[in-house]
Amino acid sequence: MKKLILLTLLLSTAYHCFAQSKKNTVKYTAIKPVGVIKNLSDSALLDVVQRQTFRYFWDFAHPVSGMALERSNEAFDYGGEVVTTGGTGFGIMAMIVAVDRKWIPREQAVDRMLHMVKFLSKADAYHGVFPHWLNGATGKIIPFGRKDDGGDLVETSFLFQGLLTAKQYYNGTSQKEEELRNRIGWLWSEIEWDWYTHERDNLYWHWSPNNGWAMNFPIRGFNECLITYVLAASAERYPVDAARIYNRGWAQSDFFKNGKSFYGIKLPLGFDYGGPLFFSHYSFLGLNPQGLKDQYADYWEQNVNHTRINYAYCVDNPKKFKGYGENCWGLTASDNHEGYNAHSPTNDLGVITPTAALSAFPYTPKESMKALRHFYYGLGDKIWGEYGFVDAFNESKNWYAKSYLAIDQGPIVVMIENHRSGLLWNLFMRAPEIQGGLKKLGFESPAIKSN
Repeated sequence: MKKLILLTLLLSTAYHCFAQSKKNTVKYTAIKPVGVIKNLSDSALLDVVQRQTFRYFWDFAHPVSGMALERSNEAFDYGGEVVTTGGTGFGIMAMIVAVDRKWIPREQAVDRMLHMVKFLSKADAYHGVFPHWLNGATGKIIPFGRKDDGGDLVETSFLFQGLLTAKQYYNGTSQKEEELRNRIGWLWSEIEWDWYTHERDNLYWHWSPNNGWAMNFPIRGFNECLITYVLAASAERYPVDAARIYNRGWAQSDFFKNGKSFYGIKLPLGFDYGGPLFFSHYSFLGLNPQGLKDQYADYWEQNVNHTRINYAYCVDNPKKFKGYGENCWGLTASDNHEGYNAHSPTNDLGVITPTAALSAFPYTPKESMKALRHFYYGLGDKIWGEYGFVDAFNESKNWYAKSYLAIDQGPIVVMIENHRSGLLWNLFMRAPEIQGGLKKLGFESPAIKSN
């Protein structure tokens, strides 16, 4: 009981100090939610959806750290203080969109960013790598599993995809923006990528001071983790033999190359039917797949075809789930009527997840717009809320989520913006760190400078 009282006092004090800090420096502009608005043009509808979805990372951020809360509801017995490392990276990129579209003032975004990176500089990390979850008030690790109580290299990669993009965007000469860039650079330089090879030909997802390499999870095969290898290749202070671990590790598994066709559409890489759609989103929030090629694939073809297969499957609807069709599609990982699952054509439970189709805007703009209009006008009374669209729904079960998840909301804002302006792609691909990493791995891209 004494420990509980002490923890309550600490959290209360931390929250009070953060609130006072905001009061004494800058008052953050709140974004008011809106209901369903009739007769919007496509462009206006995209504005409304991006803006309201961004509220998750601005108005709903953790009150102490400013980081992104894992989800809007408490679930799975892990409490309400959980902030997500990767979801925060997505939120940082969404914040850049909000500044660029003038939904929030640049100075306020810089203040929020500075607060977050200062928090991260004192938070638990393991050889420079952050855990999957942190306590947003204390910066201490919240284990993701019994043995997953250390560094998470993939979640850290999603975080730094956002931080390196921010380092490019906040390029002003003010003391705050210079400090922000420096602090991001310090955090970036402390990641020991070479440690996470486990002295082998692979990057490994986890390491724990309590359990060592017990998780034994090599990062390989085509999935959401391409960004991890690109960032590892970009490192300077703790470098890896980039080409060796990329070719002998990442590209060597029985679920890397595919080459088969599904619904008459060729899939270069990955699982049959492509797997959940977040494979074509998470690494590509900053990494621009347009014209991006290596010896294994054209990544624009990969992502477009993966999405088209997912769409074709939903239109075909072989399991005859209610609601599926050309206006209602998109299978990916999300909450569902049973808990949580990674939905895909080979793991179809009748659950449509809005982020799947909406984060696919760059790849299937017409099909994604049809889905967006149906979600907003056809189902808006059931799935539109204060942070955009709820996480998922299953019309066969008459189930509609009440929850929002950071890792699903963030890609909606970012990938719609990449479809509209290419903003995040342009920023990330210009980063000198990334230019060097892509060259080391043998990638081709119009964004890679020759010198």
